[in-house]
Amino acid sequence: MVRIDAPAVSSPLFRTVVFLILLVTGSPGFAGEVRIAVAANFTDTTHALITAFETRTGHRASASFGSTGKLYAQIRNGAPFDVFLAADARRPRLLETEGRAVAGTRFTYAIGKLALWTPEANAFEKPETFLASTALARVAIANPKTAPYGLAARQALKSMNLWDSLQHRIVRGDSIAQAFQFIASGNAGAGFVALSQIRSWDGQAGTQWLVPQSYYAPLEQQAILLDRGKTNPAAQAWLDFLKSPEATGIIQGYGYEGLK
Repeated sequence: MVRIDAPAVSSPLFRTVVFLILLVTGSPGFAGEVRIAVAANFTDTTHALITAFETRTGHRASASFGSTGKLYAQIRNGAPFDVFLAADARRPRLLETEGRAVAGTRFTYAIGKLALWTPEANAFEKPETFLASTALARVAIANPKTAPYGLAARQALKSMNLWDSLQHRIVRGDSIAQAFQFIASGNAGAGFVALSQIRSWDGQAGTQWLVPQSYYAPLEQQAILLDRGKTNPAAQAWLDFLKSPEATGIIQGYGYEGLK
Protein backbone atom coordinates (compact mmCIF):
# COMPACT_ATOMS: atom_id res chain seq x y z
CA MET A 1 0.00 0.00 0.00
CA VAL A 2 1.29 3.41 -0.94
CA ARG A 3 0.95 6.00 1.78
CA ILE A 4 0.35 9.63 0.88
CA ASP A 5 0.97 12.02 3.73
CA ALA A 6 -1.40 14.94 4.17
CA PRO A 7 0.26 18.35 4.30
CA ALA A 8 1.28 19.44 7.76
CA VAL A 9 -1.08 21.84 9.52
CA SER A 10 1.60 24.49 9.52
CA SER A 11 2.59 23.99 5.88
CA PRO A 12 1.95 26.73 3.30
CA LEU A 13 -0.11 24.30 1.21
CA PHE A 14 -2.46 23.49 4.09
CA ARG A 15 -2.93 27.16 4.95
CA THR A 16 -3.69 27.95 1.30
CA VAL A 17 -6.33 25.20 1.08
CA VAL A 18 -8.04 26.39 4.27
CA PHE A 19 -7.98 30.00 3.07
CA LEU A 20 -9.62 29.08 -0.24
CA ILE A 21 -12.34 27.07 1.49
CA LEU A 22 -13.14 29.96 3.81
CA LEU A 23 -13.07 32.41 0.93
CA VAL A 24 -15.61 30.44 -1.09
CA THR A 25 -17.99 29.46 1.70
CA GLY A 26 -17.90 32.85 3.38
CA SER A 27 -18.40 34.99 0.31
CA PRO A 28 -21.74 36.44 -0.86
CA GLY A 29 -21.40 34.35 -4.01
CA PHE A 30 -22.00 31.24 -1.91
CA ALA A 31 -25.46 32.56 -0.97
CA GLY A 32 -28.57 31.51 -2.82
CA GLU A 33 -30.17 33.05 -5.89
CA VAL A 34 -33.84 33.67 -6.64
CA ARG A 35 -35.30 34.11 -10.12
CA ILE A 36 -38.38 36.31 -10.20
CA ALA A 37 -41.04 36.84 -12.88
CA VAL A 38 -42.30 40.41 -12.47
CA ALA A 39 -45.18 42.37 -13.99
CA ALA A 40 -43.83 45.16 -16.20
CA ASN A 41 -45.37 48.00 -14.19
CA PHE A 42 -43.18 46.99 -11.23
CA THR A 43 -39.85 47.19 -13.12
CA ASP A 44 -38.17 50.17 -11.47
CA THR A 45 -39.56 49.28 -8.06
CA THR A 46 -38.13 45.78 -8.41
CA HIS A 47 -34.66 47.09 -9.22
CA ALA A 48 -34.73 49.17 -6.03
CA LEU A 49 -36.03 46.23 -4.00
CA ILE A 50 -33.34 43.89 -5.36
CA THR A 51 -30.59 46.30 -4.33
CA ALA A 52 -31.95 46.45 -0.78
CA PHE A 53 -32.61 42.69 -0.65
CA GLU A 54 -29.10 41.73 -1.74
CA THR A 55 -27.56 44.14 0.75
CA ARG A 56 -29.66 42.84 3.61
CA THR A 57 -29.53 39.08 2.95
CA GLY A 58 -26.45 38.35 0.85
CA HIS A 59 -28.65 36.42 -1.58
CA ARG A 60 -28.77 37.35 -5.25
CA ALA A 61 -31.92 38.07 -7.24
CA SER A 62 -32.58 38.30 -10.96
CA ALA A 63 -35.83 39.43 -12.55
CA SER A 64 -37.58 39.02 -15.89
CA PHE A 65 -40.29 41.53 -16.79
CA GLY A 66 -43.38 41.28 -18.98
CA SER A 67 -47.14 41.40 -19.00
CA THR A 68 -48.76 39.33 -16.28
CA GLY A 69 -50.60 37.20 -18.83
CA LYS A 70 -47.49 36.35 -20.82
CA LEU A 71 -45.45 35.57 -17.71
CA TYR A 72 -48.25 33.32 -16.50
CA ALA A 73 -48.14 31.45 -19.82
CA GLN A 74 -44.35 31.09 -19.57
CA ILE A 75 -44.62 29.67 -16.05
CA ARG A 76 -47.23 27.16 -17.22
CA ASN A 77 -44.83 26.14 -19.98
CA GLY A 78 -42.01 25.45 -17.52
CA ALA A 79 -40.08 28.73 -17.39
CA PRO A 80 -37.50 28.47 -14.57
CA PHE A 81 -38.85 31.05 -12.11
CA ASP A 82 -38.96 30.72 -8.33
CA VAL A 83 -41.37 33.56 -7.53
CA PHE A 84 -44.11 35.36 -9.46
CA LEU A 85 -44.97 39.01 -8.81
CA ALA A 86 -48.14 39.58 -10.81
CA ALA A 87 -50.13 42.75 -11.43
CA ASP A 88 -53.33 40.99 -10.44
CA ALA A 89 -54.60 38.33 -8.07
CA ARG A 90 -56.17 36.08 -10.71
CA ARG A 91 -53.04 34.54 -12.24
CA PRO A 92 -51.33 33.70 -8.91
CA ARG A 93 -54.61 32.16 -7.78
CA LEU A 94 -54.77 30.09 -10.96
CA LEU A 95 -51.20 28.85 -10.50
CA GLU A 96 -52.04 27.85 -6.95
CA THR A 97 -55.15 25.98 -8.12
CA GLU A 98 -53.22 24.27 -10.92
CA GLY A 99 -50.55 23.02 -8.52
CA ARG A 100 -47.79 25.10 -10.08
CA ALA A 101 -47.35 27.24 -6.97
CA VAL A 102 -47.10 26.54 -3.25
CA ALA A 103 -50.45 26.75 -1.50
CA GLY A 104 -50.64 29.31 1.28
CA THR A 105 -47.81 31.52 0.02
CA ARG A 106 -49.93 33.98 -2.00
CA PHE A 107 -50.25 37.53 -0.66
CA THR A 108 -50.82 41.10 -1.83
CA TYR A 109 -47.57 43.05 -2.02
CA ALA A 110 -48.93 46.26 -3.60
CA ILE A 111 -52.07 48.03 -4.77
CA GLY A 112 -51.49 49.71 -8.12
CA LYS A 113 -52.76 53.11 -9.23
CA LEU A 114 -53.81 53.97 -12.78
CA ALA A 115 -53.09 57.39 -14.28
CA LEU A 116 -53.78 59.23 -17.53
CA TRP A 117 -50.54 60.84 -18.66
CA THR A 118 -49.03 62.93 -21.43
CA PRO A 119 -45.49 64.37 -21.55
CA GLU A 120 -46.99 67.71 -22.64
CA ALA A 121 -47.19 70.27 -19.82
CA ASN A 122 -50.58 71.80 -18.99
CA ALA A 123 -52.23 69.63 -21.62
CA PHE A 124 -55.64 69.37 -20.01
CA GLU A 125 -57.87 70.28 -17.10
CA LYS A 126 -60.78 67.97 -17.86
CA PRO A 127 -59.61 64.48 -18.85
CA GLU A 128 -62.87 63.54 -20.56
CA THR A 129 -62.70 66.58 -22.85
CA PHE A 130 -59.03 65.96 -23.58
CA LEU A 131 -59.59 62.32 -24.51
CA ALA A 132 -62.62 63.10 -26.66
CA SER A 133 -60.78 65.78 -28.64
CA THR A 134 -59.86 64.77 -32.19
CA ALA A 135 -56.60 66.67 -31.69
CA LEU A 136 -55.45 63.63 -29.70
CA ALA A 137 -54.63 61.20 -32.50
CA ARG A 138 -53.63 58.15 -30.41
CA VAL A 139 -54.31 56.95 -26.89
CA ALA A 140 -52.07 54.19 -25.54
CA ILE A 141 -53.12 51.42 -23.20
CA ALA A 142 -51.72 47.99 -22.40
CA ASN A 143 -53.44 44.98 -23.93
CA PRO A 144 -56.48 44.30 -21.71
CA LYS A 145 -56.25 40.58 -22.48
CA THR A 146 -52.78 40.09 -20.99
CA ALA A 147 -52.05 43.17 -18.84
CA PRO A 148 -54.11 44.03 -15.73
CA TYR A 149 -53.35 47.74 -16.20
CA GLY A 150 -54.78 47.49 -19.71
CA LEU A 151 -57.92 45.91 -18.31
CA ALA A 152 -58.13 48.72 -15.75
CA ALA A 153 -57.74 51.30 -18.55
CA ARG A 154 -60.61 49.73 -20.46
CA GLN A 155 -62.76 49.75 -17.34
CA ALA A 156 -61.91 53.41 -16.71
CA LEU A 157 -62.76 54.43 -20.28
CA LYS A 158 -66.06 52.58 -20.02
CA SER A 159 -66.77 54.40 -16.75
CA MET A 160 -66.13 57.66 -18.63
CA ASN A 161 -68.38 56.52 -21.53
CA LEU A 162 -65.45 56.87 -23.94
CA TRP A 163 -64.47 53.28 -24.72
CA ASP A 164 -66.58 52.84 -27.84
CA SER A 165 -65.87 56.26 -29.33
CA LEU A 166 -62.10 55.91 -28.88
CA GLN A 167 -61.70 52.47 -30.49
CA HIS A 168 -60.17 53.79 -33.71
CA ARG A 169 -57.60 55.85 -31.77
CA ILE A 170 -56.48 53.34 -29.15
CA VAL A 171 -53.07 51.70 -29.57
CA ARG A 172 -52.31 48.65 -27.45
CA GLY A 173 -48.93 47.71 -26.03
CA ASP A 174 -48.02 44.13 -25.20
CA SER A 175 -47.36 45.31 -21.65
CA ILE A 176 -47.78 48.48 -19.62
CA ALA A 177 -44.08 49.14 -20.23
CA GLN A 178 -44.64 49.22 -23.99
CA ALA A 179 -47.73 51.40 -23.60
CA PHE A 180 -45.63 53.87 -21.61
CA GLN A 181 -42.96 53.86 -24.31
CA PHE A 182 -45.57 54.68 -26.95
CA ILE A 183 -46.36 57.86 -25.02
CA ALA A 184 -42.80 58.78 -23.99
CA SER A 185 -41.59 58.42 -27.59
CA GLY A 186 -44.41 60.50 -29.03
CA ASN A 187 -46.04 57.62 -30.91
CA ALA A 188 -49.14 58.26 -28.80
CA GLY A 189 -50.17 61.64 -27.47
CA ALA A 190 -51.36 60.29 -24.13
CA GLY A 191 -52.39 57.09 -22.43
CA PHE A 192 -53.18 55.16 -19.31
CA VAL A 193 -50.14 53.95 -17.36
CA ALA A 194 -49.10 53.03 -13.84
CA LEU A 195 -48.49 55.98 -11.54
CA SER A 196 -45.18 54.36 -10.62
CA GLN A 197 -43.96 54.68 -14.22
CA ILE A 198 -44.56 58.43 -14.23
CA ARG A 199 -42.65 58.80 -10.97
CA SER A 200 -39.72 56.83 -12.35
CA TRP A 201 -39.46 58.66 -15.65
CA ASP A 202 -36.51 61.00 -16.18
CA GLY A 203 -38.21 63.22 -18.74
CA GLN A 204 -40.44 66.25 -18.31
CA ALA A 205 -43.24 65.99 -15.78
CA GLY A 206 -46.03 66.50 -18.32
CA THR A 207 -49.66 66.38 -17.26
CA GLN A 208 -51.22 63.56 -15.29
CA TRP A 209 -54.58 62.65 -13.85
CA LEU A 210 -54.89 60.01 -11.16
CA VAL A 211 -57.89 57.95 -12.21
CA PRO A 212 -60.43 57.60 -9.38
CA GLN A 213 -60.28 54.06 -8.04
CA SER A 214 -64.05 53.81 -8.37
CA TYR A 215 -63.52 53.78 -12.17
CA TYR A 216 -61.78 50.38 -12.22
CA ALA A 217 -61.44 47.19 -10.21
CA PRO A 218 -58.65 47.35 -7.61
CA LEU A 219 -55.20 46.54 -9.01
CA GLU A 220 -54.39 44.07 -6.27
CA GLN A 221 -50.89 42.85 -7.13
CA GLN A 222 -50.09 39.46 -5.64
CA ALA A 223 -46.92 37.44 -5.15
CA ILE A 224 -46.63 33.68 -4.89
CA LEU A 225 -43.91 31.09 -4.39
CA LEU A 226 -43.75 28.85 -7.43
CA ASP A 227 -43.25 25.10 -7.23
CA ARG A 228 -39.69 25.38 -8.56
CA GLY A 229 -38.73 27.67 -5.67
CA LYS A 230 -40.24 25.74 -2.79
CA THR A 231 -36.86 24.36 -1.65
CA ASN A 232 -34.92 27.54 -2.42
CA PRO A 233 -34.08 29.51 0.76
CA ALA A 234 -33.39 32.62 -1.33
CA ALA A 235 -36.92 32.51 -2.75
CA GLN A 236 -38.46 32.36 0.71
CA ALA A 237 -36.11 35.13 1.85
CA TRP A 238 -37.34 37.32 -1.02
CA LEU A 239 -40.99 36.82 -0.05
CA ASP A 240 -40.17 37.55 3.59
CA PHE A 241 -38.34 40.70 2.53
CA LEU A 242 -41.35 41.89 0.50
CA LYS A 243 -43.37 41.88 3.73
CA SER A 244 -40.79 43.93 5.65
CA PRO A 245 -41.20 47.62 6.57
CA GLU A 246 -38.15 48.42 4.44
CA ALA A 247 -39.74 46.92 1.32
CA THR A 248 -43.09 48.55 2.06
CA GLY A 249 -41.39 51.94 2.25
CA ILE A 250 -39.74 51.39 -1.13
CA ILE A 251 -43.00 50.23 -2.72
CA GLN A 252 -44.94 53.21 -1.40
CA GLY A 253 -42.21 55.56 -2.60
CA TYR A 254 -42.85 54.41 -6.16
CA GLY A 255 -46.54 55.27 -6.04
CA TYR A 256 -48.20 52.12 -4.77
CA GLU A 257 -50.14 51.29 -1.67
CA GLY A 258 -47.98 48.83 0.22
CA LEU A 259 -48.77 46.27 2.87
CA LYS A 260 -50.53 47.63 5.90
